[in-house]
Amino acid sequence: MTRTEFWQGNTASAEGALAAGCNFFGGYPITPSTEVAEHMAVRLPKKGGVFIQMEDEIASMAAIIGAAWTGARAMTATSGPGFSLMMENVGFAVMTETPCVIVNIQRGGPSTGQPTMAAQGDMMQCRFGSHGDYSIIALCPSSVQEMYELTAKAFNLADWYRVPVFLMADEIIGHMRERITVPDSVERVPRRELEKGVLPFHPEPDLVPGFATFGKGHRVHVTGLTHDERGYPCTTNVKLHHQLVQRLVDKIENARHDIADFDFINPDAEQVFVAYGAPVRTVQQVFHDHPDNNVGFLRLRTVWPFPESALAQFKNARRFLVPELNLGQMAREIERHVKVPVISIPKLGGDLHLPEELVAALEAGR
Repeated sequence: MTRTEFWQGNTASAEGALAAGCNFFGGYPITPSTEVAEHMAVRLPKKGGVFIQMEDEIASMAAIIGAAWTGARAMTATSGPGFSLMMENVGFAVMTETPCVIVNIQRGGPSTGQPTMAAQGDMMQCRFGSHGDYSIIALCPSSVQEMYELTAKAFNLADWYRVPVFLMADEIIGHMRERITVPDSVERVPRRELEKGVLPFHPEPDLVPGFATFGKGHRVHVTGLTHDERGYPCTTNVKLHHQLVQRLVDKIENARHDIADFDFINPDAEQVFVAYGAPVRTVQQVFHDHPDNNVGFLRLRTVWPFPESALAQFKNARRFLVPELNLGQMAREIERHVKVPVISIPKLGGDLHLPEELVAALEAGR
């Protein structure tokens, strides 16, 4: 049985987390993500979970890392300046292979910018914001339904690959209210517990180690320093450092085709829109108002690792058009993977593109 709800996007994200078994939330309120924390503060204790309002976003990120090591499915939510503060501990989570979920309801920046207005200005910070080489997973919802579904999915990806997973929404989707279908249950991928006698950072064939949950009899040392398979620091071993960092990257990049989540229409088209998040909805309006088989559409739900195979669906493409609520962050990523022009259609200030703006970009290429 399913049921129908009329929820705000941030509420749907919180409910998706609860459905996925989230039992720890550490966060600090910040517009436009605050409703996620408010909803978790009400709902999580009633389900036997723990909600903690931390003193800032640095502590929030540290809290969910610690909770994850006790076996919790842990999550935080933030925006803009709070996301920036989390970056050092994002790197710690990557290095310690800690599964956790970070929801970012993006707003206009830089700095405190536009707290109540939408943006997609954190897409590259999500991918490269912490220091060193690493790879992560990021999902982008474009509806309230996807706020629910992709938040739940983020927990499964985090546990399976032992990596921080980001839900990169924006203020429009976070504050939008829509009717959604809520299932009785969602898929829960179990965390891979470390087997007895195996070193805590010894990788399985897919390069992901089993997880040595605190309190389950494992002897494990967890550090952000370069470490061996026991978890012991080993910071001056050139070969070991290279092998460790390469594995952290490869365990995600090798699985990029399994992680990829996208859909497309009109694969024979010569002009192709590529969109994620709120701009998806403007592209959909253009297709509704001006149906044209010579115009294609690639809609991304996974943005990191970037699903370059999705672009290969459009073998006749002469141009890719990329409307974004930034100055072309993902457009530059797309340029790395195609040999035809990529037309960035940037928008700042918090408003969505008008359909007429996208139609004008199409007409310019005919």
